[in-house]
Amino acid sequence: MNNIKELQPQELWNNFANLSAVPRPSKKEAKAIQLIKEFGENLNLETIVDEIGNVIIKKPAFKGRENGTPIVLQGHMDMVPQKNANVEHDFEKDGINMYIDGDWVKARGTTLGADNGIGVAAAMTILESTDIPHPPIEALFTVDEETGMTGAKGLLSGLLEGKILINLDSEEDDELTIGCAGGIDVATSGNYIEETTQNNLKGYKLSIKGLTGGHSGIQIHLGRGNANKLMNRILFTASNEHDLRIASIDGGSLRNAIPRESIAKIAVPIDNIESFKSYFKEITNILIDEYKTTDPELVILLENMESPKKVAEKDFQNRFLDAIYGCPNGIYRLSPDMENLTQTSNNLSRVILKDSNYSVQCLTRSAVETEKMDIAQSIMSTFALAGIEMKLAGGYPGWIPKPNAPIVKLMNNIYYKMFNEEAKVAAGHGGLECGIIGKNYPNMDMISFGPNITGPHSPDEQVQISSVQKFWSYLLEVLKQI
Repeated sequence: MNNIKELQPQELWNNFANLSAVPRPSKKEAKAIQLIKEFGENLNLETIVDEIGNVIIKKPAFKGRENGTPIVLQGHMDMVPQKNANVEHDFEKDGINMYIDGDWVKARGTTLGADNGIGVAAAMTILESTDIPHPPIEALFTVDEETGMTGAKGLLSGLLEGKILINLDSEEDDELTIGCAGGIDVATSGNYIEETTQNNLKGYKLSIKGLTGGHSGIQIHLGRGNANKLMNRILFTASNEHDLRIASIDGGSLRNAIPRESIAKIAVPIDNIESFKSYFKEITNILIDEYKTTDPELVILLENMESPKKVAEKDFQNRFLDAIYGCPNGIYRLSPDMENLTQTSNNLSRVILKDSNYSVQCLTRSAVETEKMDIAQSIMSTFALAGIEMKLAGGYPGWIPKPNAPIVKLMNNIYYKMFNEEAKVAAGHGGLECGIIGKNYPNMDMISFGPNITGPHSPDEQVQISSVQKFWSYLLEVLKQI
């Protein structure tokens, strides 16, 4: 069988397939908004689309459950648009090409969108059901979670009446998430001086690809290679020792994805070509060896090309490489209170230098607001030493755990009775919308759970079929007992 719509639970997979047929990259969710709006209206349920594009669908309680605690089922419509370099796919026009591989659903060379499409599909299935017991429900489908959480930030107070919010955006089926890190963008853009490339320089294209990548919050602690840092490592030494000149750099893609690829166009003095090639061979072997465990598919290529017409002025080039080298990346601090939890990190997500314009983007995360600002200041100070000003934008708060909340105890007990083991009750390093929503709904208890999803924010993303079935049966039992 390779028909997604024939998987069980069939209604959920049907909704996921229908959603996946609609393009929905972050900030381009218009078709998904329309799909879900029409879905609610066709069910004759109260359906609201707010000014920012969030969709709220309200469903009365199942007969006999009218006195149950009103709940909000919450997920985000948008998905991270990542693809392999050799795959042709327009995320603004094309649906996702999915297939079944054993116990997993995958996409062909792109992100799958199970983050958070499965959660959205589950809420849709509850809304259209006629035989699932549940209290009064408000389904909240937010926009732009992945690139700024602007949907959650723009959600007005007074729209929701629920007392408990169940976020369906976690990615381990044995975990109940009760807190998460906040984040902030640390970025810069500006101009630099170019100069005409001298005649004694030969052009090359330097490519880094095949890195594992992944979610810059959930997987930042795994030590996977960052294409921007690896590229800079190569260019830094080559600039100092072989007088390499840089025409352009294009590394990374999205702020919340660990960079998998980077391409630089460079020029090397003819007299230094042999020494540069010897260095390139040496550093390639070093990096492949260093990252053989985390990034076994790493490829570093040097290809001939026409000499670029212009290169960055040498002083700026040196300062820029210094700043990128010094920029913190990866874990900044582990939690002293929760074992194996990343407390603070930074992802050097985007590095662009081309045609006299440059830009650098980082996403800094922390469960501790003051520490988040500390690492942000560290980044800004590093670039300031190079004469480059970084700015802060898009900050959002963390979600403070409430381990003794009644919903945590209830769902933990249900999990133990159903699966004969304790659920992991934990805070995560990935960003969830709960903390932001909680600013306007401070009395709403919140919890998050979901099925097993691996490789989110990368073309390796996949969702486990048996885990979706486990997640679904658990959600039904929770709705029955709330």
